[in-house]
Amino acid sequence: MALAASIIGAGASFSLADDIVITDHENREVRLPAPAERIVTIPMPMASGVIALDGSDSKLVGLNPLSLTAIREGILGKIFPEANNISDAVTSTDFMPNVEALAAVNPNLVVQWGGRGPEIVDPITNAGLNTLLIKYGTEDLTRQYMTMVATAIGKPERITELVEWRDKVEKDIAAKTAAIPEDERPNVLYLGRSLSDITASGSKGNYNAWYIDLAGGKNAAAELEGSVSINREQIAQWDPEVILLNSFEPNLDVSWVYDDPILSLTKAAQNKRVYKMPLGGYRWDPPNQESPLTWMWLADLLHPEVFDYDLRAEMKKAYKVLYNYELSDADIDGIIWTAQQGDAAGYDQFKAN
Repeated sequence: MALAASIIGAGASFSLADDIVITDHENREVRLPAPAERIVTIPMPMASGVIALDGSDSKLVGLNPLSLTAIREGILGKIFPEANNISDAVTSTDFMPNVEALAAVNPNLVVQWGGRGPEIVDPITNAGLNTLLIKYGTEDLTRQYMTMVATAIGKPERITELVEWRDKVEKDIAAKTAAIPEDERPNVLYLGRSLSDITASGSKGNYNAWYIDLAGGKNAAAELEGSVSINREQIAQWDPEVILLNSFEPNLDVSWVYDDPILSLTKAAQNKRVYKMPLGGYRWDPPNQESPLTWMWLADLLHPEVFDYDLRAEMKKAYKVLYNYELSDADIDGIIWTAQQGDAAGYDQFKAN
C-alpha cells in the first residue's frame, strides 16, 4: 500500500471555514466544529474501522455489542487491549439506541445506519447528538463511509492509502477473473446464519455476492430477494460447489456441514470445499477495512490455478498499515481458522512455511 497526496472524497469534505462538513448517505449535512474525539458506532463494522483509521482505540467510546464480541473473539482485543472495555450499552444488537447510555459517554459523533427507518435515528437526533448516517451493501458505499469517518476524526489523509489498496486489489482480481468462462465459475453459497436459523441472500445489494462474483464465483442463492431464511432441503437443491460459513457464530465450524445427513451430500461437502470466514480486526464477511484480504483469500480458494496471492504476507503487510501491528504466524492461523477448517480443499496453501 502506498501513500498518496490527494484525498479520495466521496460525500465528505472540509469547508473553507473551520468546521468539518460532511454530507452523509441520507444527504444530511453533518457539521462538526472540530475533529470528533468521542465517537459511538452503532453499525457493527464501523467500530474496528474507527480504530484502523485513527490508529488507536482512544476515540471510540461506545459500540454495538456484536462489535465488542468481534473485538474480544478476534485479534483486535489483543492489539488494543483497552478496546475490550468500551461500552456496548449504547445500543442493542438491533441498532436501537439507548439514549441514557449514549448521554453517559458524551459523544461528539454517533454513527448510525441510514435507510433503515427513523425509529433507530430519531432518538439520537432528538437528544441533540451529532449523527452521521451511513448505508451498506456495495464497495462504493464502503469507501464513502470510510472517507466520511476519516474526515470526521480529522484524518482525511488516512483514507487515501486504504482506498488505493482496495482499488488495486479489486482491479487485479477482476482482470484475472474476466477471462474465466461462466461454466468454470463455481456456485458459491454464503450462509449469513447457520445455527439458530439458516439464512442466505440474493445478489442485489449483497456485498457477499459482490465479492463472490469478483473472485470468480456465482452466488448460488442469486434467485432470492434480500436475506431469507432457508432450510437444508433448499441448500441440497442448489447443491453449491462451495459453502462459506459466517464468522458471526463462534460455535459454528465446518462440521456443521460435514456431519449433517443432508448437507454432507452436497458437492461442496463431497469435495471438501466448505470454509468458515476468517475473523481478524473484524469479521471478513461484511465490508470493512480488511476487505481486500477477504477477496484475495476467496480468489485463492476458488481459482488456485489463476491466483497465487501469498495471503500470509499480504496479511502481515496490511496489519502493519491498518494497526501498526506485526502479525505472528500464530496470529494468522487464529484469524483464518487454520485448525478449524479441517482438511478443506486448497487450505494447505495458507500454511506457514
